[in-house]
Amino acid sequence: MPMFSHTVGPITHQFADLKDLMAKATPLRSGDVLAGVAAASAEQRVVAQMALAQLPLRVFLDHALVPYEDDEITRLIIDDHDVHAFAAISHLTVGDFRNWLLSDDVTSDVLAATAPGITPEMAAAVSKIMRNQDLILVAKKCRVVTAFRSTIGLEGRLSTRLQPNHPTDDATGIAASLLDGLLYGSGDAVFGINPATDNVPQVINLVSMMAEIISRYQIPTQSCVLTHVTNTLAAIERGAPVDLVFQSIAGTEAANRSFGIDLAILGEARSAALSLKRGTVGDNVMYFETGQGSALSANGHHGVDQQTCEARAYAVARKFKPLLVNTVVGFIGPEYLYDGKQIIRAGLEDHFCAKLLGLPMGCDVCYTNHAEADQNDMDNLLTLLAAAGCNFVMGIPGSDDIMLNYQTTSFHDALYVRRVLGLRPAPEFEAWLQQTQIFSADPQFRLHDGLPPVFGEALRRLA
Repeated sequence: MPMFSHTVGPITHQFADLKDLMAKATPLRSGDVLAGVAAASAEQRVVAQMALAQLPLRVFLDHALVPYEDDEITRLIIDDHDVHAFAAISHLTVGDFRNWLLSDDVTSDVLAATAPGITPEMAAAVSKIMRNQDLILVAKKCRVVTAFRSTIGLEGRLSTRLQPNHPTDDATGIAASLLDGLLYGSGDAVFGINPATDNVPQVINLVSMMAEIISRYQIPTQSCVLTHVTNTLAAIERGAPVDLVFQSIAGTEAANRSFGIDLAILGEARSAALSLKRGTVGDNVMYFETGQGSALSANGHHGVDQQTCEARAYAVARKFKPLLVNTVVGFIGPEYLYDGKQIIRAGLEDHFCAKLLGLPMGCDVCYTNHAEADQNDMDNLLTLLAAAGCNFVMGIPGSDDIMLNYQTTSFHDALYVRRVLGLRPAPEFEAWLQQTQIFSADPQFRLHDGLPPVFGEALRRLA
C-alpha cells in the first residue's frame, strides 16, 4: 500500500499507508491510543484530516485496509459493491463527498439510491472530517424503514427496545418490567432480553413467555432473546416461537471468529427465522448489536482504527436485511471511549455511518460505572440522536440494568425525548397504546391516569 503525504507550509507530513492516515485523522479516543494508532498531537490529527479530505473516494476500492485474501468481510465489501450506485459519487474526493452529503439537492431518496455504492471505509472517512452537526444533519436525511409486526424508522417516529433484564431470569420480575415499560409507551421496536442463564432451554422459556404475552394482549411488536445465534438456531429446531435472531457482530473476520460466528452461520439463521413466517407487516428477522472497540478487544483489528472497524461491521449487518441494528456505544468501557465527550462523538458517528450505508440504526445510549461520564452526558446524546432521526433507543427500568450492571436510557427518558421533539411510536404500536388506553387520543398523546383495564388481571396476578 502506498505512503500518503500532505504538505503544510514548509513541512511535509508522511503517513505510512491508508489505514495509518485514517487512524491519524480520527477524533481522539482512548481505544486508538491503546492500540497505538492515534495521532500523536492535535496538529497531526488536523493535517491527517486535511490529507484525507483530498483523497478520491475511488482509493478505498483500490486499497483494502484489511487484505482481501485474509478477511471475508473485506471480500463482502468489495464483492457486493454496487458500481452503478457508486457512479453518482465516483468522481468525488472525501471532502467533496462531505459537501455533497450536506447539499440541499441530496435528499432521502438520493441517499437511499446511493447507499449500495458507499463502502464502510468511505462512510468512516467522511465522518472523520465532519462536525457533530454535520453528522446529525446528514443522518436526519437518511430514512431506513423496516418491519416485522411493527414498522420501524418512519419519519417523525422513535421506537424503543423494552429491555426487561433480570439477574435470575425470574419470570415475575421480567413481567413486571414489561408492564412498567408498556405503561410508558415503550416496546415497539422489540421486547429484548439478555438472559442471565444462557442456554437453549432457558432461551426457549423466555421466548415462549414473551410470545404468550404478545399474543394474549395482541401487542404489535416482536420479541428477541439476545443469545448466541447457535442457541437461537437450536431453539428454532425445537419448535420455539422465535421472532428475531440476535447476534453481536464486528468488522473483521478475526473479531467475528472470536464471537464464534461467520457469514455462513448468519445466513443459515436468517433462513431459519424466515421459514417460521411469524411477521405480519414485514419479514426483517435479524437483530444485530455492534460497538466501537470490539475488534480491538478481540485482537482482530489489523491496525485499523476502532471507528473504521465499527463501520465495517455495518457491511455484515447490511448483508442480512435486519429489522434492528444498534451500537452499544459506551458499553465496553473507558479503555475504548474514555469520557462523555468521546461517547457522544462515537454515538453520532456510528448512527451516521450506519444510516449512510442503509441500515435501520438505533443506539444503546450507555456508559459503564467506571467511565468519566454521567446521565447528563446520556441525556445530551439521546437528544442529539433523536434529532438525527435515530430509529430506536433502549428502555430500561430506572436507566440501570440490574443484570448487565451498566447505565443506559429509561422508559421515562424515551418519553421525554418523544415529547420534546414531537416524536411518536411505530404506527401499529401507537394505535394499540390508544386502544388499550395507555395513551390518550389527543395530539399530545398523554398518558392516562391509572392502570389501563387490559392489565388489571395481570397486575392482580403479579401481586
